[in-house]
Amino acid sequence: MTEKSLKTKLPIGEILLKDNLINEEKLEIALKEQSSMPPPPKRIGEILRILGFASEQDVLGALGYQLGVKYLPFSEFPKTIPDDSYPTAKFMKQYKLVPVGSDENVLKIAMVDPLDEYAIKALRVFTDKSLEIYLSGEKDVMEALEQYFGGDVQMTTIMAGMREEDEAETVIDMHEDVHHLRDMAFEAPIVKLVNMLITRAVEGRASDIHIEPFENNVKVRYRIDGALNEIEALPKRIQAAVISRIKIMSRLNIAERRLPQDGRIKLRVSGRDIDIRVSTIPTIFGESIVMRILDKGSTLVVLEHLGFSEDALNKYKGLITIPYGMILVTGPTGSGKTTTLYAALSQINSPDKKIITIEDPIEYQIEGINQIQVKPKIGLTFANGLRHIVRQDPDVIMVGEIRDVETAEIAIHSALTGHLVFSTLHTNDAPGAVTRLVDMGIEGFLVASSLAGIVAQRLVRVICPHCKEPFAPKAEMLEKFQAETSGLTAYHGTGCEECRHTGYKGRTGIFELMIMTEDLRRMVLTKASSDVIREKAIEQGMQVLRECGWQKVKEGITTIEEVLRATQEEI
Repeated sequence: MTEKSLKTKLPIGEILLKDNLINEEKLEIALKEQSSMPPPPKRIGEILRILGFASEQDVLGALGYQLGVKYLPFSEFPKTIPDDSYPTAKFMKQYKLVPVGSDENVLKIAMVDPLDEYAIKALRVFTDKSLEIYLSGEKDVMEALEQYFGGDVQMTTIMAGMREEDEAETVIDMHEDVHHLRDMAFEAPIVKLVNMLITRAVEGRASDIHIEPFENNVKVRYRIDGALNEIEALPKRIQAAVISRIKIMSRLNIAERRLPQDGRIKLRVSGRDIDIRVSTIPTIFGESIVMRILDKGSTLVVLEHLGFSEDALNKYKGLITIPYGMILVTGPTGSGKTTTLYAALSQINSPDKKIITIEDPIEYQIEGINQIQVKPKIGLTFANGLRHIVRQDPDVIMVGEIRDVETAEIAIHSALTGHLVFSTLHTNDAPGAVTRLVDMGIEGFLVASSLAGIVAQRLVRVICPHCKEPFAPKAEMLEKFQAETSGLTAYHGTGCEECRHTGYKGRTGIFELMIMTEDLRRMVLTKASSDVIREKAIEQGMQVLRECGWQKVKEGITTIEEVLRATQEEI
């Protein structure tokens, strides 16, 4: 350190020049820029970085040399740090420092400002070890804090900004003044908290954010890979402010707390365009909010990556190339129906076809396809929109969902008049879609004539590849599949950091594809039950959901528990 101390009086520009990181001409330009600035001028290192003459790492390296400490970039930080080697999250965020190593005698600390004497004195009080100080950039330190401590750092800091003495002002009763609610919703700590909850959900691959008020706190849960994970428990005192903030972002009425409301938020998170559907509903302890995250910047899934077996994939590819007829995708909410439809549209999308969709909401934007957003408030419903779509000379029509008999009738007539129509229905299996249409009031001969094929699907979680290992399943679980189990090697995930200790990472589909044959059409005309239709379809080669799931178990893609959970209606 003494050797470096002799060099600490060298200006940053001279150090960069000495190391051949800049030339004299660039340094002269930067110095002229600095002299022309109003007081206080920016530091020469920052000016060189802004002008693009030196990288941030070069400037920080020179600054470390000047101060007599080593510069440590984020790429050289350890992946994890030992437990109990760090002070509080609030302290680290406030003074912009992070531990990067610890042994018996030394605690290594990366700091944005190695000359912060107060922070160093506080660290010496915290630990009896000697300190080894490194210089790091602010972005590097914050990224390390997020990696080591997750959202706890951000949450702790935001909560710290809410003074305990303000608690009486923050607690809101049911008759709180609307202006007070609005003012609190724009307070910096509340804005940061809500933004952080959304950002963490997007970065954590969550599909939904649940904000649920209870008697003593407000729980925040994320749905990741179809399963809910509790993330935070917010103080009860900020409940009204958080809910009001979300309502303002989604343009809802913050004064209305007795009735459900629906809204939408559009924002950019980590460079990606995100569309969030917001739903509020009153509960005994306040309004519960669910936010569905739609990542418009995500890559559209192709048919080959959905999870179809090779045979089903070839049949489905043939099905979606027919000139007219109706193809339905069925399953419960959140089973990936819309993704399957988008993949099919993307497969057949070409300049010689006019494709029009009417959706609620538009989850992916596909080049070359005309997409319409449903707007019930102005009368643009599925039925009304579909009625006008057929006048636009389309070849292919996609209706987001058949919700009523009027939409079903128009879709079927469109299929009978030379259009290929895609849509979704909420039924448990493929044969159930036929009886559902008949129960809605559609004549059997129209269903038999228009329907070309039905896909039923579910999503199952994929075993995490980082902690995947073989195991012996229980005999009673295997019995439920009624399949050959000799020589079976089943797998599961033991849980690791990569999968948040769930044993699963990502999801794939299991499918049941029923192609309408002449035999099945005759059965529809005679009003056969879905069970009878199902038996005939299986006889003709249809693979049911559980069989598709069993194949993925044998391939080591998912677990027996996941398949049983996804197909429980068949147990």
